[in-house]
This record gives sequence, structure tokens and C-alpha cells, in this order.
Amino acid sequence: MTQHFDIVVVGAGPAGLAAAHAAASATARSKVAIIDDNPLSGGQIWRGGAAQQHDRRARALWQALEQADNVTFLPATRVLMQVQPGALLVQNARQADTIGYQKLVLATGARELLLPFPGWTLPGVSGAGGLQALAKGGYPVEGKRVVVAGSGPLLLAVAATLRERGATVAAIVEQAGLPALARFAAGLALTPSKALQALRLGAALRGIPYYTDSYVSAACGTDSLDAVLVQHKGASLDIACDYLACGYGLLPNTELALALGCAVEAGAVSTDPWQYTSVANILCAGEGTGVGGVDLALVEGRIAGLAATGRASEAQAHFGERDAWRRFAARLARTFAPRAELRTLALPDTIVCRCEDVCHGELREHPGWRSAKLHTRCGMGPCQGRVCGSATDFLYGWRPDAVRTPIWPARAGSIITLEPHKET
Repeated sequence: MTQHFDIVVVGAGPAGLAAAHAAASATARSKVAIIDDNPLSGGQIWRGGAAQQHDRRARALWQALEQADNVTFLPATRVLMQVQPGALLVQNARQADTIGYQKLVLATGARELLLPFPGWTLPGVSGAGGLQALAKGGYPVEGKRVVVAGSGPLLLAVAATLRERGATVAAIVEQAGLPALARFAAGLALTPSKALQALRLGAALRGIPYYTDSYVSAACGTDSLDAVLVQHKGASLDIACDYLACGYGLLPNTELALALGCAVEAGAVSTDPWQYTSVANILCAGEGTGVGGVDLALVEGRIAGLAATGRASEAQAHFGERDAWRRFAARLARTFAPRAELRTLALPDTIVCRCEDVCHGELREHPGWRSAKLHTRCGMGPCQGRVCGSATDFLYGWRPDAVRTPIWPARAGSIITLEPHKET
């Protein structure tokens, strides 16, 4: 089956919802589709459905989109590949379809940077945002001891969620140093909403040990996690815990953009002032253009939706707000950049590619990603390099030189029965 829309938005997080709302409210009443691989809208930051969030912006956007008769939401649907310019092959639990478009807005968000260290594959060790998502989805953490570690403000939000759901947060371990954190905190005066958010989180986390200039050097246990070793001020701390939630910030999801031929620089999709990529009729907004938080995602999505429907002057009115949030994003990146010591944690027998069980000792013998992939199958598992690709970039400076399509695992029948694109 083939469907055609004026505007297709990939991603139902803040940027995607803002883009769809701006596009759908155009005078021309553009026919808009929103595609997302989750069953509910909201993306990772508004996980569980935009309509259920405390953030009134999420509720307002979703309510407006639900009431619009020119918006189609395609949940639990993944984009597999481009059929031809202006057409995508998508797949849900039941079938594969071709989706045609005149303009495409990529709002594919970001994922956590997970870095290998001894014991990071033990049951009980997860990404910081990963455990937060599980807890929000009903995973039982009540009464469990949790260490939250890594870098960035996400750690505070994760710890607050876990405490709210009954977990005992044994420690928050932040790899950034106190001077850098103090400068960042002082800079929050430029963004009052973020300052207020920080104060609320601080109140919610009162009493939890907060170690700065520190990082997890190993996770310990036989069959599951028992404790973590934390390097703190030249000493090693042994902290007992049931779970370790560890993440070193976020990375833009650029796989779809790369598969479509869009230019990517410094790990983010390149865009012009109107959020257009290097490929005609394709725009990108939100974390895919660089990690900057919900406020930047919302304004970029709004600009993209307006620009996609030809309202350049309306889009330009939001440039100042976007610039302000991009300055915040730059301060965020400087403050929480992963420290060099994290590159030294992996031992020769530490697994780096979890899908194919490839260890650090094997990988470091290779000159680059292609050689490692050919000889060890690194990056060829179900995640298609989404975890180990980022890790090997950090550890060895490797960058995957191509994106394999389909960009998600697909049923063979979805590809075999593919027909030429015809608009309906």
C-alpha cells in the first residue's frame, strides 16, 4: 500500500511534534504524517505519551494535533530505507508500506553514549536514560539500590525519577569537575527556566551523595551486579548497588539522514538557517542537528515546519530564540565532554561490540572501522553499530564510512515484495 503526504515528519518527540504542528496549521492545510517507532508520542523526553506529561507544551501540542483533520500519526512504525527520492519504505508489526512526501522533516532525536569498562555487560548495568525509561514504563525499582553515573544534567533527572519510584539512589557520580560545573551553574542565569529546573531537581535529590570529578572504573559481580568501583579524587570507592545507570551524554541519531545522503559534520546533521539539509526537500530539527535539550528541539521543529510550508518570514522570527538555546547547548557540550581517562578503562577482554562479543583487545589491533568490521563482525549485529560505533569513535577515533540499509532489521518479505512507488 502507498500513501502520499505533503509533509512527513519522522519522530514524534518535541521537535517532530512542533514541526508537525507548524506544518499542519499552514493556510494551505498541508496533509501531514508523523512516523515514530514507539507506540506512543513524546519521544524519549516525553516518554509515555505527550498527552500524559507534566509539561504543558507537550499536552498542548498533542491536543492540537489530535484535533487537526489533516494529521496522520503512524505509531510503532520504523523507516527502513528510501525507495526513491520522495518515497520511504516503512514497516510496522503488520505490514510494510510506501510513504510518499513532498517535504521530509527528520526529527530522529538522540541516543545515549555508552562507553565500555570492565563489567559493563553484567545484568544490572544499563544506560542512565535506559533505566529511567524502564522505570517510567513500570519496571520495578522500588527498594533497589542504584548508582547513577556518567555525565550531564540527564543524571539528575534520572536520579529524581528513580527516587520518585521508590529506589534508593546510593550515589550520583559525575565525571565533570567542580569548577566546570560551577561555571555552568552560573551560566544558568541566562536561561531562567533551566535555573528553576535545576533548583527543583536539587530539592528532589537532597541527601543523595554527589561525587564530582569522578567516574565508574568497574562494575563488580559474578552473575549480576553487586557493586561499582568509583575513581574519586585519586581514591577508589566501593559502592554496593543493585543497578548501575551509566551514560555519558547524548549523541544525535544520524543513520536515516546519512542513508538519505544528507551531509553530517562533527556527528550532527548539517542544516541551513531554515533547517534544510544538503538534500533537496529534506529538513532536520532537534537533537539530530546537535544535542541541546527540549527547548532547542521545540524551536527548531517550529522553524522546520514553517519553512517546509513556505513560510520563511514566520520561521525567521524564531531565529533569535534558536540562537539563544544553541548557546546553551554549546555550554552544555563544553562542560560535560567525556574526559580522556575514560578511554583507558577497557581491558583487553572487555567487550566493546555487545552484539557480536568483540573485545577491546581484538579491535585495537585494527587501523579503522572497515578493517575491524570485516575481520571481527564489529557493528554487524542487531543494533547495526549504534552502540559500538559510538564507543569505537571515542576509543579509537573511528567513524563508520557508510550506513547499511535497511537501517533497522526488517522482514525479508518487506523488501522482496517492494513495488515501484505510485502516489495514491
